[in-house]
Amino acid sequence: MQLFVIGVIAACLAAVAYGMSTVLRALGARRVAEAAADEGEGITNENGAPTLSSTMSTLVDPAFILGTTLVVLGFAGGALAARFLPLFLSQTIVSANLVITALLGTIILNIALHTREWVAIWLVVMSLCLLGVASSHHTGGGEEVGFHWGLFVATLALCALALVGVYNLGPAGAIVGGASAGLLFGIIAIAVRILDGVQPFDPVALLSDPAAWTIAAAGAVGFYVQTVALQLGAVNGVTAVLVVGETAGPSLVGVVFLEDTAKPGLGWLAILGFVGAVIGAVLVAWYGSVDPDHLGEAPPMKGGWRRGREEPESDEPAESAAETDRSRAEADAGPPPVDPAPDPGVWSVDDDSVFGGRDSRRN
Repeated sequence: MQLFVIGVIAACLAAVAYGMSTVLRALGARRVAEAAADEGEGITNENGAPTLSSTMSTLVDPAFILGTTLVVLGFAGGALAARFLPLFLSQTIVSANLVITALLGTIILNIALHTREWVAIWLVVMSLCLLGVASSHHTGGGEEVGFHWGLFVATLALCALALVGVYNLGPAGAIVGGASAGLLFGIIAIAVRILDGVQPFDPVALLSDPAAWTIAAAGAVGFYVQTVALQLGAVNGVTAVLVVGETAGPSLVGVVFLEDTAKPGLGWLAILGFVGAVIGAVLVAWYGSVDPDHLGEAPPMKGGWRRGREEPESDEPAESAAETDRSRAEADAGPPPVDPAPDPGVWSVDDDSVFGGRDSRRN
């Protein structure tokens, strides 16, 4: 029970650290984009993906560096949680960094959240509570050496696909990069769980375990593709698909291969909590993945349950609008009245022809 509590606390700290890290790294990406715009330079290539130079500039931004430091703290907390908790619980608690990201994003990045985002976020929170109630206080085991090697090979394949995706899919690479980073971070949790040479500590066994190589590869590539995704897309959308990847993948692997279980009779509650967390994250991703707005140049997002951005207001000048209104009023009033024809038997003093006629008769 004591280790279970330690694992829950570590997972909560990891969620806070990851959430703060994501916002700070998104702030770094925005600063680089603003600097490039001020200098009249672009940050994307012909495929719509960020240039390598812009990504390198993002990596050395002070806010990004601080966010990277928090990633290390989050990794430590997540690793501790993965050792002491079932993976479907530890990873789902860590996925609460979505809430931290959304809240801090409203303050630091001036991101407006509508009712739909808040509903989806609280759906994630309530689902986490259900998982916590249903989770068993012990973890399973029994993985074979072949599982270590299989995880390493699968990680290399996913790394290659992630890098190809973020640099060849244009704006869609933001979602692909976020989801790939989530899967890679989830693989780290699995690798930490099965890592040899930890208890008792044996550095030779630890470094020779393919699971250790998996942690290194997944961590490096996952961090990089998440950085590119933050350059391409909206921070809440990227984070939402990331937490789905880092929660769903390890949770399924833990149940199928690592003997993770729920409390007797509460399996249905664990499934309900897990599905609710995934649905909530998908909703946040759906509403938050509309066109990135790093420089604040796009119209605001629509409120309510509509997805997309508001239609820009008309730029028609005031004079033109007044003329349009006047034309409409004249059309509604109908044609102007026509003066009646003059009576031929009545002479008009204003008619020059009359005076001319009189003069001609006098002469």
